[in-house]
Amino acid sequence: MSVPRVRPGPKGYELDMTPVRTAARAMLAAIFVTGGAKALTDPGRLAARAKPLTDRIAPHIERVSPSLPTDPETLVRVNGAVQLVAGLLLLTRLRRPAAAALAASMVPTTLAGHPFWQYKDPQERSAQRANFLKNVGLTGGLLLAALDTNGKPGVRWQAGHLAHHSADAVRRNAAHTRSMVRVARQAGKMGRRIGPKGS
Repeated sequence: MSVPRVRPGPKGYELDMTPVRTAARAMLAAIFVTGGAKALTDPGRLAARAKPLTDRIAPHIERVSPSLPTDPETLVRVNGAVQLVAGLLLLTRLRRPAAAALAASMVPTTLAGHPFWQYKDPQERSAQRANFLKNVGLTGGLLLAALDTNGKPGVRWQAGHLAHHSADAVRRNAAHTRSMVRVARQAGKMGRRIGPKGS
């Protein structure tokens, strides 16, 4: 039984979309590379805003491993390093895991940086909410980038496609086998009828 081959998408479409995807990834990478570098070199300002969140997660980190750092500045630097490295990797073959890592890093960044629910002033609350939703939208873009296969079928689709065609092939072979059995039976009957006459 031959295994069906997955046909690639139209070449023109793939070539047209490649510059668009590259430009989009570069746009995504820019903010994380610059922001990550700033967090690494000057974590103090961000650490002050992150402290309420890091104080909450510190006990969980200590339960995982007491040797891991829990102070705000170090955690800000770690998050910044993830964003810097993953931002650079967005333009490489590791772009999909890099996008997933950036999406994960956006969770503490957004919760620590823009907790709009804590602000009482309407204008400040509105500004923080806008930045919060902006980060949520950015995270959505990263998730799309993490799932993007450059126009090629993903592993899940290919597996389903092959399973579907394999099942069809099995059904066709079974039907063909049943047909051959019926032909053989009819030939046997005809042979038995002709046999005595011919002897």
